[in-house]
Order: sequence, then C-alpha cells, then structure tokens
Amino acid sequence: MNGEQNVQLDALDVRLIELLAEEPRIGVLECSRRLGVARGTVQARLDKLVERRVIEGFGPEIAPAAIGFGVTSFVTLEISQRHGHDPVTAHLAAIPEVLEAHTITGSSDLLCRIVARSNTDLQRVIDQIVSSAGITRASTIIALAEQIPYRTLPLVRSAVRADGRAL
Repeated sequence: MNGEQNVQLDALDVRLIELLAEEPRIGVLECSRRLGVARGTVQARLDKLVERRVIEGFGPEIAPAAIGFGVTSFVTLEISQRHGHDPVTAHLAAIPEVLEAHTITGSSDLLCRIVARSNTDLQRVIDQIVSSAGITRASTIIALAEQIPYRTLPLVRSAVRADGRAL
C-alpha cells in the first residue's frame, strides 16, 4: 500500500487475524464461536480490516519451490532516468518470475525478488529483465536458504498494548 495510514488494532482484531492466519479456510461463524463474540461482530471487524487494507487477501499462499522454482534471487536495478519507472515496471510485470519490485533509495532504483527453476534458468530470467531499454545495470544476489519466511503476525501482535488496547 502506498502512503501512510495509522490503523489502530485492538486485541480482538489481533486474535481474529491470528485465527485467520492459522486456519485460512475457517468461516466467519466458526471464528465467532472460537473468539466468543457475535457473528456480526466478526463480520464487521473483518470488513473493516479489509477496507482499511490491513488484510489484503484470502487467496492461497504459493510456495514457488513446490512448483519447480527452487532458486530465489534478489536483483537491484538501475534505470535510465529519461525512461522513468513506468515503462520498466510494465516490463517487469510481464515477467512471471518477478514476484515483487520496490522502488528503493541508494545507488540502485528498484529491488526485485525473482525466482527461477535453476541457476541456468536464472540467467534466462535476468536476461529477460535487462532487455528493457530503461534498465542500465543489474546486480543479482542468489538466496541460499530462507532463514525467516515472510511474516507479519509478530508485527500485528506488537501493535497492541499489553492491556489489549491500541497503541
């Protein structure tokens, strides 16, 4: 999400998010039973969390390695300032192996997380990435092992005071 938004979470929001993270296929009625609150309360909270983009999706999380993309890499890109970000972003979005791209500060302009089937396939993906006229330089780092997977629950839990009220 672009921009800043200060969304206040309380203990019920955190418990609901934890429950959905642990059991993504759970229904609203079962959530209300386990949380000890009315079904309407759970639905209203859920709607509010989605509306405020605290919860951004309910789809399955895909493990790229499980579908044959066992190499994860991070690529920093320097782009031509006269071309700008938009054409490069459109080019990157058309490459399925580019999982995400972020504008960054520092000596590079974009940071991308990409996957490939092998190191040889990684070269193909990088060649495809740098084929854009807007990209002037790329630097690649291959991830050897995931030490901490992408996670947000510790952050959600830290957003609520010990007494259960919003910070």
